[in-house]
Amino acid sequence: MTQPKYALLDASMRLLKIALALVLAYIATPSLVSTARAEAKTDTPYSPYVDRDFPTRPFFGDTHLHTSFSMDAGAFGARLSPRDAYKFARGEEIATSTGQRAKLSRPLDFLVVADHSDGMGFFPLLFEGTPEVMADPQGKIWHEMIKSGKGNEAGFDIVRKFGLGQMPKAILPVPGTSAYRGAWQKTIEAAEEANDPGTFTAFIGFEWTSNTGGNNLHRNVIFRDDGRKAGLVEPYTTVKPLGSDDPKDLWRWMAAYEESSGGHVLAIPHNGNLSNGRMFPRIDSFSGKPIDRAYAEQRQRWERLYEVSQIKGDGETHPLLSPNDEFADFERWDAGNLDLSEPKKPEMLEFEYARSALRSGLQLEQELGVNPFKFGMVGSTDAHTGLSGVEEDNFFGKTAGSEPGPHRSSHPFITNPQTGLTFHGWQTIASGYVGVWANENTRESLFDAMERRETFATTGSRMTVRFFGGWEFDEDDAFQPDPARVGYESGVPMGSDLPKRPRGGEPRFLVAALKEPGGANLDRIQIVKGWLDDEGELHERVYDVVWGDADQRKIGRDGKLTPVGSTVDVENATWANRIGDPELISVWKDPNFDSDQSAFYYARVLEIPTPRWTAYDAKRFDLELPPEVPMTTQDRAYSSPIWYTPR
Repeated sequence: MTQPKYALLDASMRLLKIALALVLAYIATPSLVSTARAEAKTDTPYSPYVDRDFPTRPFFGDTHLHTSFSMDAGAFGARLSPRDAYKFARGEEIATSTGQRAKLSRPLDFLVVADHSDGMGFFPLLFEGTPEVMADPQGKIWHEMIKSGKGNEAGFDIVRKFGLGQMPKAILPVPGTSAYRGAWQKTIEAAEEANDPGTFTAFIGFEWTSNTGGNNLHRNVIFRDDGRKAGLVEPYTTVKPLGSDDPKDLWRWMAAYEESSGGHVLAIPHNGNLSNGRMFPRIDSFSGKPIDRAYAEQRQRWERLYEVSQIKGDGETHPLLSPNDEFADFERWDAGNLDLSEPKKPEMLEFEYARSALRSGLQLEQELGVNPFKFGMVGSTDAHTGLSGVEEDNFFGKTAGSEPGPHRSSHPFITNPQTGLTFHGWQTIASGYVGVWANENTRESLFDAMERRETFATTGSRMTVRFFGGWEFDEDDAFQPDPARVGYESGVPMGSDLPKRPRGGEPRFLVAALKEPGGANLDRIQIVKGWLDDEGELHERVYDVVWGDADQRKIGRDGKLTPVGSTVDVENATWANRIGDPELISVWKDPNFDSDQSAFYYARVLEIPTPRWTAYDAKRFDLELPPEVPMTTQDRAYSSPIWYTPR
C-alpha cells in the first residue's frame, strides 16, 4: 500500500530537476534578455494594439427622450422623472407610468434626457393643481381633464395652443422663475448622478421646441459639459422676448454659451416630415429671403447631425422623391404638420427628408460656397414616457397612453377635427437608436464623435455598421482580419470628406455590417449616391453592394436584386434566421464616377423581415387588426455620408 507514495515522490523529484534546469538555462543566457530589452526600446512595438487610436466599437444610445418634466409628456400621463429614465436606460427594471414592469434586453451605453425647454417643469404644477394653476381658467380646465382621465386630450390641446402662441403666461414656467430653475437643476442633478465614465454616459440636454403654426422645427441641444458649466445657463425657449422660434436665434444662444462658459454644445433637428417644407429651406420661412452664406455657415457649425428616424416616422426619403427606390416607402408620416392643422402638399416634401436635403446641399454649396446640409445620421426615440424602449417585442410607445395594451393600435394617436386628419396609433414606429464610433464611453469622447459625424442611425436594431471611403481600397481589404484598421489607414470614416483625389481612379468604399446579437440576419447593404451634374441638375441612385444568400440571389435584368424572402409567422409573432447572413462586408467602387461632379455616398443596411410591434401586440392581446395595419417590418440602418467635392 506504500507504493503510490514513493511514485509521487519520484515524480516530484523529476519536476524539481526540470525546474532547476530551466533556471540554470535562464541564468546562462542573460544576453538574450538584454538584447530583447535593447531592441524593444528602438523598434516598432510588437503588439499591434499599441498606440491604436481609432474607435473599435460602437456605443448605442438615445439622444431624445422625454419625461414628466415635459409639459406634453406629463399631460399624456408620464409620471417618470429624469432619474427613472436613466435607471431604465442603464438596464434596471422599473415600473412604468401605467404600472407595468419594464426592462431593456440589454442596457444602452448613453442617454440624453431632452425635456422641452418651453414650460419645463410645467406638468408637475399642473398635475398638483397649485394655487397659480387653479386661479387660471385654462389651467383649471387642463387640471380637471387630467384628473378625469382625459390627459391625452389635454396634452394635444397644450401642444396646439403652444404652437399658436396661446399658452397662458401666468402659469407657464419661463427662465428666471423658481419653478423653471428648479426643474433644470433637477435635470442636471439626475444626469450627474447617472453619469459613470467608461460604463454609462448621461448627457445634459434639452429640446428647443419651435412649433410656430404647428410646423415642427424642433432641435435637441446637447452639452458636452458637466453640471457646473451647464448650470450657468437656463435652456433657451421660444417664448418671446426671453427666447425665439427662429433657429438662427438658437444658434446665437449656443455661441454665447460657448463663449461665456468655455463649454461646447450641438443641436440635432428632427422630424422634418412634420415641418411642412420648412426643415431644409432654400427660402428662410422667418425672413422670407433666400438663405445666404451666413445661414449656411451657422447651420453647418451647429447642426452636425440630423435625427433621421424616430417614433413619429422615418425621414430618410419618400416614394415621390425617390420613385426608383424600392425601399423608399417605409413608415411614412406624411399627412400634415405636427398638429395636423395644415395638410401635406407634394411640393413640401423635398424640403423635409434627409436624402433630398443632402442633394440640395450640393447645389447650395455651389451657389453659396458652403453646404448648410452637411449632416450625419442619428436615430432616437422621442418617447414621452421616460422609457427608451423601441425594440419591436419590447415597444413602450410614444406616450404613457400608448404603453402596451389591447387598444393602443386602434386608438387615434392624434386627430385634428378642423382638418379631419388623423395619425393612427398603429402608425407609431418602434424607432430608433444611434450608434456612435467613439474611443471610450464618456461625454467628451461621444460628443467629439458626434461632432465629426462618425455616427449611424438605426430604426431600433443594434446592428453594427462600418463605412469608409478612399481611393486605394481593393477587394482583398474586405477579407482582412481587421478591416477597420485598413479603413482608417487607407481612407476616411463615415461623416468625412474624401481625401484629395490622386491622378485618375474612382472612389472606393469599404462597407461592413454585423447583425445585432440575438437579432435578425442581414438582407443586404446598399450604397446611396447623390450627385450634382454639369448642368446643375441633382440625381440619386441606390446600388446593391453585397447581400445575404449570395449563392441563391442575383441582380436581374431589371436591375433589382432577388428579394430575400420572409420567415415571419405573423399569427405567432415569430421568425427564424434561415435566410440572410449574420455579417456582410465588401469593397465597392463607383462605376459612374465623374471627377467634376460633387457627390455624397451613404450606406443603408437592411435586415430580413421580422414581426412588427403590432404583430407582437396582436399575439399578446389576441387581437384581429384591420388589413391596413402592417404586421412585419425590415429594420434598417443609415450611415452618415461621405462627401466628394471637386478640387
